[in-house]
Amino acid sequence: MTQHNPPLPEDQMGPAERMLDVVLNSSAHLWHNRPGINIGGVWHARRGRRDNRGIPAPAGLFVPAATNLYQKLLEIYKLNPQLMAHFAGYALLKTDWRDLKVAACALMLVQDYCGLPVREDDGSVAFSDDDYRNIGEAMLLHYQRNSPRMMTPKAVWRVAQLLESPLVAALNRNAGFGDPAANKPPLGRWKKAACRWLAMRESNLPMLQGLVASGYKETIKNIARKVGYRPQSDNFFAVLGWKQKQSPDGHRQVGLFDLRLQKRARFDGLSEAEICETVVAQNLKYKEVVGRLPKAVGMTPAIMVALLPGLSDRDIRQLTPTLEELGLLADQEIRARWEQAVRQADDQRALNIAKNVRSKALKEKLQQASDHAVRHAVAEVSDDVDLQVMFLIDKSSSMQGAIEQSKEALSRIVAGFSPDKVHVATFDTMGTVLKPKVPSRTAVQHMLQAVKASGGTMHSAAVQALHRQGVRVAPTAKLVVIVVGDEAGEHGRQFAQAFGETGYRVDAMALLVNVAWSRGNTVRQCAAQLRVPFSEVAVDQFDDPYQVPRVLKALLDAPRVQGSMSFGLVERVMNMPLLCLNSE
Repeated sequence: MTQHNPPLPEDQMGPAERMLDVVLNSSAHLWHNRPGINIGGVWHARRGRRDNRGIPAPAGLFVPAATNLYQKLLEIYKLNPQLMAHFAGYALLKTDWRDLKVAACALMLVQDYCGLPVREDDGSVAFSDDDYRNIGEAMLLHYQRNSPRMMTPKAVWRVAQLLESPLVAALNRNAGFGDPAANKPPLGRWKKAACRWLAMRESNLPMLQGLVASGYKETIKNIARKVGYRPQSDNFFAVLGWKQKQSPDGHRQVGLFDLRLQKRARFDGLSEAEICETVVAQNLKYKEVVGRLPKAVGMTPAIMVALLPGLSDRDIRQLTPTLEELGLLADQEIRARWEQAVRQADDQRALNIAKNVRSKALKEKLQQASDHAVRHAVAEVSDDVDLQVMFLIDKSSSMQGAIEQSKEALSRIVAGFSPDKVHVATFDTMGTVLKPKVPSRTAVQHMLQAVKASGGTMHSAAVQALHRQGVRVAPTAKLVVIVVGDEAGEHGRQFAQAFGETGYRVDAMALLVNVAWSRGNTVRQCAAQLRVPFSEVAVDQFDDPYQVPRVLKALLDAPRVQGSMSFGLVERVMNMPLLCLNSE
């Protein structure tokens, strides 16, 4: 993994720079469903039972990654609580980054802006302080029908898990968020908000039944146990299939008598047709059905067809190998539904799924899904602006051993751009303009395959080569320059001068850091000379299929205000209304 060094020393990074660094360089997942290995604070999958690398990491919360992300958010909060409050709402409503939602919500629930009264000298209340814990509650309770951008039961439960992690609890105590002498970790308003979350679902039984059908039954039980939830009626326990008994103190009154549990038994003894009828009648979800199928029947084409209406686009893409194995993609209607799901891809996980299908045509379609994800990311930040992007690729001899990683990263992103909006050039001491034959991942890979590391380093040569080839950028367009390499080369002043000589007005610069031996500072110096926003991201962040779209959004989000030194991401975050409990 590439060692990431922030563009500024830690003590010089302001809250905006820290927020951008979280988005660009925090791809590590906090929860893993299988045991792994901790190697230097990074989670790795086991290669076999006798894999002796690193330290065993149990399934569940991966503490090093969780602590790292939480600490980064805490540092933003310490420097600018208002920015962190806006960022929390942005994370929930404008991103699909589940771990960031959980970590931001956890911080908002325990931080110390909690609406306390501020008193005059005579003891009278002058006003109440800001209540940012209200934002954490609103994050947990936000509901929008059929929207993926709200907290799932698993996310609600994970907020508590994160806050109870000893290292996170220590961070909170050190920040003054809880009693330093208390034995229990500070949970802030989590219990209060979780009780309200449960009450909302109990009062809307179809909603609760839907969550149970989606496989969240045990998670909801865990939340209820944790907060000591007291349901209003037997229906809560009945829907969860949760048998109750009297407490030792004899104070329990609900769920003890005439409780009719809604058991979800296995489908043993049912025919395929009866299973399909049950799926349709109860609107069952894929995960629950798979766990109840008898081995003698297994997943069949008919059962899968019965499940299709309840599958999301992401489910459809992830189940591509199963749909292929069952022969369902030969059906015209199902194939059309699948292709629609591919076009709606918002991450690049399809590249991993493509490895598990046999059909070449399906592989190519899944690879196209990764291009669609990039197009969606680009469209989100350029819906109201003419966005032009230059990719300048360092192929000098200092990139020996690292150039292949640059190629892989670029193959994941360049094909997602409209050909008239993206301009690519390599450079050593001479610049060479590259153009893919067609806008596809395969074409980009073909375009880059002959690129080899050799020669000296002149970043400005790439800019001059693009200009000689007739690349022009309209004065009204936003130009973002992304350099891929180790930024070792000429002084940044000379690089900046090349943009002036060619008439390119740069709005923002970014560096995809890919270091084989040592790095320089040409790009940072250039950005300073041009007085434009600069950001950097380690090239290995593009290995994560979920991280690619979110990184691109941040890198391409040039400032909307002419002359601004901050990225458009900061503007977007600060323009987000603060979440409140009454938000819809």
